[in-house]
Amino acid sequence: MARAKVYIIGAGPGDPELISVKGLSKLKEADVVLYDFLASGELLRFAKKRARIICVGKADGLHLLEQAKINALLYKYAKQGKTIARLKGGDPLVFSRGIEEIIYLKKRKINFEVIQGITSAFAAPESFGIPLTLRGKYSSIAVLTGRKSNKEALDAPKCDTLVYLMAVANIKNVVKAILKSRKSKNMPCAFIERGTTSEERLVTGNLGNIVRRAQEYKITAPAVFIVGNVVKYANSDK
Repeated sequence: MARAKVYIIGAGPGDPELISVKGLSKLKEADVVLYDFLASGELLRFAKKRARIICVGKADGLHLLEQAKINALLYKYAKQGKTIARLKGGDPLVFSRGIEEIIYLKKRKINFEVIQGITSAFAAPESFGIPLTLRGKYSSIAVLTGRKSNKEALDAPKCDTLVYLMAVANIKNVVKAILKSRKSKNMPCAFIERGTTSEERLVTGNLGNIVRRAQEYKITAPAVFIVGNVVKYANSDK
């Protein structure tokens, strides 16, 4: 099992060209590829012809395989001495269960390496020219989940820019949490749907009307929700 290794690779936010050089290199070397729905399917053409390619699901609210079964597959192929590419959307450790896979592999003494990816939290707004900070004006960012599995309240910290992932289905409660933190209903915000891809879409509004606009424009996941005055810089003519 000396050469067995699991590469936990961030595939980036959707555009297949945004995977790192290192991530693509390790994908090409892999004997087995376990990929998520959010990792661009176009990347699979770089896998070896004889590579075993397995879709394990994982998208907002949809799981093809339970995490325990994914872990078991990683272990199974590592025990066979295989090189494994675990291809995950965005960055593998930002609102992902990548850390659970790492803990599992560590406990079983399986060799692994994390290869960072570009998170959609940054890439999607930037795809429409929205800066996350602006010198002298906006200097703080928070990246947050728009959905919690327990009954904890959603977070809405006092930052200049708030970026929520997995907020589409729970947008009413996300907006309630933000307004409760004393942000104005007039605060600009936007949904960026399928950012960096050919299907990307921007829907802007404010905290007072974004729930209605999200319904009107039928926003679907994956989408990033960004709140703050930085939204004013969006290139809506793209």
